[in-house]
Amino acid sequence: MRGRLRPLSRQELPGDTTDLARFLIGKLVVRDLAAARLMGRIVETEAYLVGDAECHAYRGPTPRNRSLFLERGHAYVYRAYGVSWMLNVSGDAEGVGTGVLIRAVEPIAGLDVMRANRGTDAVRNLTRGPGRLAAAFAIDRSLDGTDLCREGPLWLGTDHHHVGAIGKSVRIGITKNADRLLRFFLCASPFVSGPGSLNV
Repeated sequence: MRGRLRPLSRQELPGDTTDLARFLIGKLVVRDLAAARLMGRIVETEAYLVGDAECHAYRGPTPRNRSLFLERGHAYVYRAYGVSWMLNVSGDAEGVGTGVLIRAVEPIAGLDVMRANRGTDAVRNLTRGPGRLAAAFAIDRSLDGTDLCREGPLWLGTDHHHVGAIGKSVRIGITKNADRLLRFFLCASPFVSGPGSLNV
């Protein structure tokens, strides 16, 4: 069942970062550009927690990671390996550095713009993986710190869509704390990234 699209309120977001990562499955990433509204349903997330050596906040706040320390529901955007932008959602109280990486969405609106941004017509590959997602949605460092709980250039929404079974696994592409089950995904979604062995 789907209803009217609206922004998620901060009060709706779970205060626990792991719970937030699971909660965001089925919610919407909305990118409002002058030319179009781009929208995708979140199908894959990863949580990064306090005391987690893979979390960018592990060693404390810096100019680069300061958005992770904002109250939950703000964008933390960083460039991975000097190549791809990544969209994260701050996940805790102000001053506590945790986050949720949005790893993949199912594209549902603005696909022509996404195709142009990505240089491909393959719908399945438009937003499957965090770097592809950011490129398709024209997300870059200028959006770092954006409040995702109100309409603007980038926000999180809900249309009360019924979510199917949600799986969990270890996170992808990390070496520290690699055995923790902090990755969540929509089972059977063709838009989930990563190896098939993790998506069952």
